[in-house]
Amino acid sequence: MNLSNLHPSKGSKKQDKRRGRGPGSGQGKTAGRGHKGQKSIAGYSRKKGFEGGQMPLHRRLPKRGFTNIFKTEYTEINLVDLTKLTGQEIGPKELRAAGLIKKEAERIKILGRGEISASKTIQAHKFSRSAQEKIEKAGGQAVVIGNP
Repeated sequence: MNLSNLHPSKGSKKQDKRRGRGPGSGQGKTAGRGHKGQKSIAGYSRKKGFEGGQMPLHRRLPKRGFTNIFKTEYTEINLVDLTKLTGQEIGPKELRAAGLIKKEAERIKILGRGEISASKTIQAHKFSRSAQEKIEKAGGQAVVIGNP
């Protein structure tokens, strides 16, 4: 076998329909577009969601609520997840290394589900009241770091 012997498998290549090439082709004159109407004209393009003049679905459905585009989102981590980590200081770098957050730049909030026994210094952007109490009760420190 060499490059001159290679060819596509049978039935994988199909010739394009040659439209508008005379009556013998079966796709001559109107080229499969039919007579008259918007779609028969060159340059026709339909708007997204257009339903032939009927009120489109996205306009028929009710719109409610409000989405705040300036909302600050936090990655939530429970104390249960922090007990698995070793070391005295836990910050974004350690959480990233443990796979609890995807990026170091993420805002982190520590939640109080679970217990913490060892005294650790935990750095995060926010702490729930119960998490802060449990960390301090164990002899640790909850350090609030500035926004990234």
